[in-house]
Amino acid sequence: MSPVKVTDELCTVSLPAALLGERWTLLLLRQAFLGTRRFEDFQSAMDISRSVLTERLAKFVEEGILSRVAYKDVRTRYEYRLTEKGLDLYPVLMALRKWGDRWMTPEEGPSFDLHHRDCGGQVDVKVECAACGDELTARDVRVTPLR
Repeated sequence: MSPVKVTDELCTVSLPAALLGERWTLLLLRQAFLGTRRFEDFQSAMDISRSVLTERLAKFVEEGILSRVAYKDVRTRYEYRLTEKGLDLYPVLMALRKWGDRWMTPEEGPSFDLHHRDCGGQVDVKVECAACGDELTARDVRVTPLR
C-alpha cells in the first residue's frame, strides 16, 4: 500500500502549523488560556520582547484568534481576548500538553495540573469515533483524500 499524498497548500494540518508552529505563538496562546489579557502581563509572564509580542498579538487579531478590546485605565488601553476561533484551539494545546507530559516531563514533574471546575476530575484529551465513541489511535484511522 502506498502512502497517501496530500497537497500542503490545502492541507488543514499544514495551514494551522504555519500559523501556530512557532514557540512564542504557542506560549502566547497558553497565556491567553491562563487568563492573561493585557500586553504588559503577556510580556512579563513570557519574558518576550515587546516587538515580538506586538507582532504575534497583531497576527492573532488579524487571524481572528484574539480580539482587541479597549478598556479605560488612566488612558484608553487595550486587552486581548480569545474569540470563538481562539477558544477552539483549546483541544490543540491540551493535546500538546498531554504529549509533553508523557514524553518530555522534567524530573520534578509537570508544572501544573488541570481539573474540571464542576466535578474536580482530571482533564484528558481523546480522539474518538463520532459514530461509535471508541477511542482511536493513528493505527485505527484510514485517510481518504478529498482532492
